[in-house]
Amino acid sequence: MRFNITTITAIALAAVTTMAMGQVFGPKELSKESQKCVKCHKQENAGLTQQWGESRHYGANIGCFECHGADSTDVDAFTHYGESISVLVTPKDCSRCHAQEGEEFAASHHSKAGRILGSLDNILAEVVEGNRGLVTPGHPDGVSAAVVNGCWQCHGTEVIVLPNGRLDPATYPNSGIGRINPDGSEGTCNACHLRHEFSVAQARHPDTCGKCHLGPDHPQKEIYEESKHGIAFFSKIDEMNMDNPKWVVGEDYWAAPTCATCHMSATKTQPITHDVGMRISWNNRPPVSIRPEVSDAKMGLPGMNVPWQVRRASMQDVCTACHEDQWVQNFYIQYDGLIELYNEKFGKPATEIYKLTKPLKDIQMPFINEADWSYWELWHHEGRRARHGAAMMAPDYTHWHGTYEVAKTFYKEFVPAVKEMIEEGHASSDPEKNAAADALAAKLDEVLNSDNHKWYLGKMDPEEVQQRKDAQQEFKDRYNK
Repeated sequence: MRFNITTITAIALAAVTTMAMGQVFGPKELSKESQKCVKCHKQENAGLTQQWGESRHYGANIGCFECHGADSTDVDAFTHYGESISVLVTPKDCSRCHAQEGEEFAASHHSKAGRILGSLDNILAEVVEGNRGLVTPGHPDGVSAAVVNGCWQCHGTEVIVLPNGRLDPATYPNSGIGRINPDGSEGTCNACHLRHEFSVAQARHPDTCGKCHLGPDHPQKEIYEESKHGIAFFSKIDEMNMDNPKWVVGEDYWAAPTCATCHMSATKTQPITHDVGMRISWNNRPPVSIRPEVSDAKMGLPGMNVPWQVRRASMQDVCTACHEDQWVQNFYIQYDGLIELYNEKFGKPATEIYKLTKPLKDIQMPFINEADWSYWELWHHEGRRARHGAAMMAPDYTHWHGTYEVAKTFYKEFVPAVKEMIEEGHASSDPEKNAAADALAAKLDEVLNSDNHKWYLGKMDPEEVQQRKDAQQEFKDRYNK
């Protein structure tokens, strides 16, 4: 519990922001505690103070102490010039004034991003890429610097509090969106609302999302930039009206959508939401795409009770601010088609095959052989790029960075690696490995002889072969006149 809850509550009630002719109303004046903070920090941290001076918090007389004030019993509290404060400002703290936003965020996958700790991603960064070379008081046995500077900075870490309220240097600074805080809350609001200005315009800008949503496995930022939406945004950014408090698409701006437009911001019929999954109809993170309510159920989130059809209707409501109904419906037919293609041709078969390789491994650790690496990149990198590219209408990421790479990895790396494991299993003197090799060979044979893959064995239907030859000839005849 933070400092002086009666005072904080009174300030929060007074600071309910009301916009009238651009004026933000709050407490009559800045609290004495915050005045003391500002007087010192204006000298010690001029940039920080100026950022706060640009904020709506400043206009509402919400200062340093209202956010950083702490109860002396808080695990991360320390005495600072006679006041009990905490460096960390958590979603629980922000929820004192922003209750609905805090509740929605707590129900989102964003707030659970820290649960990646201990996953295969972390095994990569901790063991394969890293070591225990970074030793801190909170990590006396050492921790991988690749994890600290990489994974944790987007996903978040468990912040460790040292004596006297100081924070372990391996775990802070950290603005990972799923940060695990000492007060039990998950996440950090300043992952998107950079302190100390907390600008709504900045939070609406695609570059803010790009801190985490880019790179080989989830390049949404680059995908957006390639899409017509991104092209329109960057060419008409001056028309976006991004500091408008209301910011309803179709009313306050119409030049282009941003990430926030589609996933969070208000429409004529929907309020703002801080649960970014409430308009998503596919979860494209796993090896095989699933519906979002399924992944919410696995994490115990309230979204388990919101069907994908409802979420899709919410997203389509955003789309219809600029697009007519046929455009929207046809887009989703195209998108669903790509998801089905990936799932049925590559995602499901590769996953079934990969599971059968495990009994043939001498060392039961990930990333030991070629099958481990190629399967990982097939779904975690290339498969995600294809699916996210289709979701956000970026053809190059859907095809050349997506399905082309998926197919190349599947046929040229994964299948040969699996065949090698089958040969080694059959050559083994271990009857269990012989049986495992038989099961794996049978599954691979089944997959490769299916309609999706039989071309690879030279078994394409002769009629289809002829149709393709005829189409090529027609193309040549058409343009060689």
